Amino acid sequence: MHIKPEIRILGIDDSSLHTDRVMIVGAVFRGGNWLDGVLRSHITKDGTDATDTIIRMVTKSKHFGQVRVLMLDGITYAGFNVVDITEVFEKTGIPVIAVMRDYPDLDRIRAALEHLSNPGPRWEIIKRAGEIHKVTTRGGNPVYFQYCGIGLEDAREVMRMSSTHSNIPEPLRAAHLIATGIVCGESTGKA
Repeated sequence: MHIKPEIRILGIDDSSLHTDRVMIVGAVFRGGNWLDGVLRSHITKDGTDATDTIIRMVTKSKHFGQVRVLMLDGITYAGFNVVDITEVFEKTGIPVIAVMRDYPDLDRIRAALEHLSNPGPRWEIIKRAGEIHKVTTRGGNPVYFQYCGIGLEDAREVMRMSSTHSNIPEPLRAAHLIATGIVCGESTGKA
């Protein structure tokens, strides 16, 4: 894969867990420098609708034909609403990179899943995401990731290239800031 400096990346993060419906926000970036668009949708806290909602949000977007990589903030959203990155790739045709600030404690995650409905299928989705890899981005500290539909070194290069202001790629950093700002504005009545 030839990675251009202005590759279109859609970073997706969720807002805080104030209600049973949790907002997810997508930030469309050209590389790690220019914000081109913002998307949003809602998923269920600890539900099972994150995969389908992300697929629908991406494919219905006016940016769908331009986005070359999807970046997720991990594979669990809204608590333990697990995203199947393989299914997202298969149904959108867009490679997926799931980014994690810290190496996840998989034993703790598996134990937490036991308190939810359908723990077995959720755990299978987590396992299907594959091996967890490490990359050091421009911020100098390691971050971790899983990927689908893209080569390992290409995934590392996309993450390095798009991490312009911190260890976290700019599309995810912006999605996080937007999601946090929208929810804080809604809860206080101020925009």
